[in-house]
Amino acid sequence: MTSIVKEQLSLEEITVPGFHKIVKATHPGVGLKAIISIHDVRLGKAAMGGTRIYPYKTMEEALFDVTRLSRGMTHKSAIAQCGWGGAKSVIIADPKRDKTEELLHAFGEAVTRLEGLYICAEDSGCSPQDIAVIAEKTPYAVGLPHEKSSGNPSPFTAWGVFRGIQAVMHHLFGSDSVAGKTVAIQGVGSVGARLAELLFWHGAKIIVTDIHLDNAEGIAKQFGGKCVKPDEIFEQPCDVFAPCAMGGIIYSKNIDRLRCRAIAGAANNQLLSDADGQELHRLGILYAPDFLVNAGGLINVTEETYEKGYNPFIARNKIDEIYTQLKLIFKIASQKGISTQAAAMELVDYRLKYQSGRRASSIHMHHAEMSF
Repeated sequence: MTSIVKEQLSLEEITVPGFHKIVKATHPGVGLKAIISIHDVRLGKAAMGGTRIYPYKTMEEALFDVTRLSRGMTHKSAIAQCGWGGAKSVIIADPKRDKTEELLHAFGEAVTRLEGLYICAEDSGCSPQDIAVIAEKTPYAVGLPHEKSSGNPSPFTAWGVFRGIQAVMHHLFGSDSVAGKTVAIQGVGSVGARLAELLFWHGAKIIVTDIHLDNAEGIAKQFGGKCVKPDEIFEQPCDVFAPCAMGGIIYSKNIDRLRCRAIAGAANNQLLSDADGQELHRLGILYAPDFLVNAGGLINVTEETYEKGYNPFIARNKIDEIYTQLKLIFKIASQKGISTQAAAMELVDYRLKYQSGRRASSIHMHHAEMSF
């Protein structure tokens, strides 16, 4: 364990087998307790991933989550061919009560200490405005609300999830139309709410829930949907179950509760383990691997880092490829008689092994007028 201490900001390295670098960042003066997990950098000179602000009960719980999330980012970048390593960070705090400018600044300084190895972006509990505060202390941040940036990636993530659901429809019904189909959305935050709106305008029926039930009730009222309590969402008969909240919600004890034909949503790490993907395959529930379906946000912010600058049309067109990539995974799974999760991981492993989609050009951080 190495430790660097300066003005109370301390970075300690945590060794976890199979991970490129993990650091715990603490600053007692401002209450910062954070972990930055860099899983793999074979596909890029830097690793990118969001910063989640969440009141984890223990450091161990935070480490478990951030390592799973950063591994998922490696898979996401590989399958979407974004040319990044996989990383994620978590700040242990209540985003409604504990967020202060000083805390976000201290985190920004911790990111800077890694000298460009990690680039942060918004995530659950961390808004583009929060990233803007973090960026006052680090050039290594994307998704900022200014003219050279792509801003909030949520609409792009939601569009990718919608395209994923269309690919599911085509596989199940021979048409990518969602008209008349029922989609049950778990979590109507910035992505889930936009997904509900896209589905509504394309003729789908929606069922929604959220831990903040008043949010779900508002969305249900706005789009003529049905609102249920959080624990009731699993049993809702539907064509597609769309997890758009926290991960690890598909596991052995609740798979039997599902009444859906397919699963396609925005949440990271929806399966607690790859074995759960095999069980879905056995039950005949089509699983759209989350790290491809929710790659729209990553694809979008990646466009900021090319020398030519951000172009929303290019971002949109690349996100549309989620549809094509999913159909390829469904085809591989069908031909080999394996789960869609296993088929997706075969593709990830191939791209990592042969460094397919590795970034050749340098990364330009436009808001800081610098590159590395």
